[in-house]
Parts: sequence; C-alpha cells; structure tokens
Amino acid sequence: MHESLAQLCNVDGCRLLAGHRGMHMRRPVCPWNFMNEKDKKKINKTGYATPRGGAKGAYQNHVYRNNQVIIPYEKFNTVDLANFEDGYVVRLLPNQYFSTSGVRREGLQPNIIVGENAFVLYRTHESLIEFPPSADWKVRGLEKDGEPVKRRGRNVEDVGHYVLRISTLGVQEKITEGSPQGIFAPEYANAETTYIAQCALAWLTLHTIDSPYTTSQASHLKAILEAEGVLDDDFWERQGILRHGLCTCPLCGQLINYSDLHGILNLEEELALENASEQIEGSTRSTIVNLFHMAPLRYGTSEHVPTKVAWGHATCNTRLGQRKCYPLHELQETGDKIGIVRPEGINTFGWISGDWEMIRSPQGSVWIRICGDLPTEQVDAMNFDGNEEEDANA
Repeated sequence: MHESLAQLCNVDGCRLLAGHRGMHMRRPVCPWNFMNEKDKKKINKTGYATPRGGAKGAYQNHVYRNNQVIIPYEKFNTVDLANFEDGYVVRLLPNQYFSTSGVRREGLQPNIIVGENAFVLYRTHESLIEFPPSADWKVRGLEKDGEPVKRRGRNVEDVGHYVLRISTLGVQEKITEGSPQGIFAPEYANAETTYIAQCALAWLTLHTIDSPYTTSQASHLKAILEAEGVLDDDFWERQGILRHGLCTCPLCGQLINYSDLHGILNLEEELALENASEQIEGSTRSTIVNLFHMAPLRYGTSEHVPTKVAWGHATCNTRLGQRKCYPLHELQETGDKIGIVRPEGINTFGWISGDWEMIRSPQGSVWIRICGDLPTEQVDAMNFDGNEEEDANA
C-alpha cells in the first residue's frame, strides 16, 4: 500500500488539494502539471474517442469520450442504453428503414423514431435514388433556441432526419450534408471514468524507463489514485502493465522507454510488418507507444476503465486486434496447459485461454489465433476430392 502525505479537498467531490484557493474542481488537470507539454498532450489525447469510419460514418472527431454516441440499428439490442449517460442516437441505413421508396419497413423497433432519437445515413448514390428521404424530412443539424449552431453544448438540440455522406462515383459528385452525430459507441466513457483513466496513465508515464519525473513530484496524482482505489502495483504487475515497478507493454512484456511515448513508429524492424509503409517524421501521428486496452472495445461492454488501460506498443495493438490481452497469471490460473506431443512424451510450453485466442509461455512468448475454425459444411466441402466412390467407401 502506498503512503501519501497529500490530502484532497473532497468538498463536493473536489480533487484539488486540501486548503486550495478558488473554486472546487472534480477533475483538475493540475496533478500532472509538472510534466512537459508533449506528455500532457498525450495524456489529454487518451480522453478522446477515435472515430471508426470517420466522417463517412457521420462520426465526430477530436471530442471527448463523454459525448453522444451513435448506435447502429443492428447493434441496438446488444447495448445497455443506461451506459451512455451523455446520450445516444440510432443510425439506420436507408434499406433498414425503408422497405420500398417512401414506405417505412414493418417490424422496426417502435421506440426508435427518425427525427427524434434516430437518423438515416445515406452513403451511396444508389441508396439515395432507391430510398429517397421522405418529403417532410430535413437534413440533420444542431439548434439552440431555434437557431442553427455548429457545436453540441448546453441546451443544443439535434434536429432533422437524415445525413448525407456520399462518396464520388464516376461523374457523380461527393455529397456531404448534415452535422456529425456522435462518437463510436464502444469508445464511450463518462467524464469521471475518463479522468481517472488519465490519472492512471499519467502515473504509468512516471514509471517508464528513463522517465524525467519522480514520484515525489506526483503526490497529488498519487492521492487521487489512492482515493479511487486504483493505485495498486500488485494488480498492475499481475496484469502485465508493470514489471518490477516499471511500465511494460501488456502484450509483449517489454519494458517501455520514455522516449517511445513520442518516438515515430518505424516498421522496418518489425517481424511480419517489413513491407508496411515507412513512417516519415512530421507526416504521421503514430508513435511507438500508444494507449493500450486490455479488453477490446466492443458494443455491449464498457472497457475504457482505469484498471484496463495501459501504455503499449502500436504494433502490439495492431497484432492484438479485437481480442482480450490475457495476462500470464490469468492463463496460469484459468487456462489450460498446452504442449507438443512427441514419441518420448509431451513437452508443455505454455498456457492457452479458454476461448483458444491466446497462448503464453512463462518466458514471454505469445501466440494469437489469426482466425477461427471454418463452419462444418465448408470443411466437408474442402475434404471432398471429387472421387465419389472412394469418398463413399472411406
């Protein structure tokens, strides 16, 4: 357990130090003000959602995770709407809303109403021709007190029914109409959760190799993490986020250098990634080490939480994909031992997760399943070699 001399104000949830002057603040950024600007910017960036599909999906960019989310109609029944404290809007494609031109499809959820809590997104010229917007529909926009505005905020309302994000096709021009509607739902986190996650990442920054900071500079940060019950080195060690008190990439287990938080990613020396495009300094935002999630961000779960965020290699993030990063201790406790069968016996070399997604060895090697099994009917078709008589006698 850490000792902390710093005391928080705690009046109305204030996280400033006791005896502070001025207004109370629940989420102050001053606990990591001792860091240089590039580190503060990187920590701040972790609070932003990254749009999947970007502008063409009507997503917002460069906004915090505690914003309105877009829920695709096909995912509506897989999410808990109560998780989205800052609001949601349902996205329907034209063929999901219309059965034929101008005719609303039967069987749509009655509590999803285009123009209120839903909108239709047009992405192709063909869909605009086949299922044109209803005559009384308006392009989606933002209004405050009945006047159009450009940004969401207090007392700002979404109005309208549809958004156009149609790409150029031959001689047909690109069409972009309607305001961005929200962020990618799996990346949502409320303001409190986002803030504590940033505090955790700031603390982990201190523990990178050759960090220019000391923990004595971070007594305020330490006090916040202690108050939230997440300042637990033993937990982070078991997760593979720290090793012997130093910041570690949770997937590959390598210690993280402070310089890698800002160094430009170079793929030339990465195994299996040798042919990837070269990164040129100043032309990319990809750094060697970035925000790393221990569990994939998916619809139906909330995984951007302080106990599941870390610093990890960008290439490890890519390799992991939409899979859970199983710590070694978890596989040892809940997984199965795996080995190679040889005439002289079985040579075990690691543990495999219950879903067969990941194998780890005690020395640090990691294997990840690239794809799942084929459906049985496809396997049967592949095994059929065209000789009906031999197959029948097999």
